[in-house]
Amino acid sequence: MNDAKLKIALKAKRDELQTLLDQAAGDTAPVALDQTQQGRLSRMDAMQQQAMAAETVRRRQREISALTAALQRLQAGEYGYCLNCGEPIGEARLALDPAAAFCISHAR
Repeated sequence: MNDAKLKIALKAKRDELQTLLDQAAGDTAPVALDQTQQGRLSRMDAMQQQAMAAETVRRRQREISALTAALQRLQAGEYGYCLNCGEPIGEARLALDPAAAFCISHAR
């Protein structure tokens, strides 16, 4: 994949994740503990959903950061090389995860 197509794909994925983050903003709001409005099991379910939504937000933020870093490496001409050893990252690994920053040996 050439650099222009790769840049477009990385930006599109980053924008998609940002849109999902923006849409899920209310999902992590604190759960009301008022027993007159909600039963105990409903509150527990709401708290579990809130925790899952918060973890999803954290995961998407990490992915956005990784994609932004990949775009910066692409701009600097360092994309596709392991940040640890400087060796090329395998094409199959980059095809699976275009934001990969380490070769398979150093990713462990």
